[in-house]
Amino acid sequence: MIDLVAQSLFSGVLSGAYYALIALGLALVFGTMRVINLAHGELVLLGAYISYTAEEKLGLDPLASLPLALTLVVATAMAVYYLISLIKTDRELNSLILTFGIGVILTNAVLMIWSADIHSTTTPWYHDATILFDTLFAMQAELVFAALGIVLVGAVWWWLEKSWYGRALRAVASNRDAAKLMGVNPQLTEVLSFAVSGLLATVAGVAIYTAKVIQPSLGHHLTVKAFIITVLAGMGSVPGVLLGAVLLGVVESLTVTLASSALQELAGMVLFLVVLLLMPSGLFGRAKRRG
Repeated sequence: MIDLVAQSLFSGVLSGAYYALIALGLALVFGTMRVINLAHGELVLLGAYISYTAEEKLGLDPLASLPLALTLVVATAMAVYYLISLIKTDRELNSLILTFGIGVILTNAVLMIWSADIHSTTTPWYHDATILFDTLFAMQAELVFAALGIVLVGAVWWWLEKSWYGRALRAVASNRDAAKLMGVNPQLTEVLSFAVSGLLATVAGVAIYTAKVIQPSLGHHLTVKAFIITVLAGMGSVPGVLLGAVLLGVVESLTVTLASSALQELAGMVLFLVVLLLMPSGLFGRAKRRG
């Protein structure tokens, strides 16, 4: 029983690293623009399907397909930003409606282009099992992209804390008008946040394709996961996104192990509601923002 719980915890941590890649892009855009991009999960899914096409049609390894997927997903993210930038009044509410519609369009576009069949990588190496400490099992794809996810989250955190553009982005998120007075171009920081969001979505999509299965309806599911983690993390906390993602992954994994796989999604929603009720600013939000 102890080994089973240990394996469940390990699997939850690996899933959390995947979730962090998905959620950080959504949290970044929300922090900068106060816009919840409901098409974010579809951008992740688009990256996954481009990787599938590159492997199926061009014979590329999923990792080698990253430049192609990155170009197309970031271009799509820029198109989403352009449409949002056209909104002049009630941007928070209207962008919510707009991005939901964009998500529906992208889902149906994926369905029309790639059909409703499920897909996963055909490269055997990614599905090969690795044994750690003689008791813990994981696919090699899980280990590779979990490590990559942690590295990217750390890189984004460093960029936000240490670079000029990162500080400019945080300034716009904190006080847009004051940032203008300090010479910061808010529009440029918004474009940058969408570009970084698209980069993270691309890596997350390729990661999901290598370790799991993809289908057109997956995009909405990924957006919900990202939103839950953003609430768990709290505003302004990149490490909080990683910790919140790991917490969600562990809760879901333990639920499957100790109860039933049918309760996995319910467990995540219960965790979301409990945190939302008790700590509205999130587990890792700033204390002064807590209710």
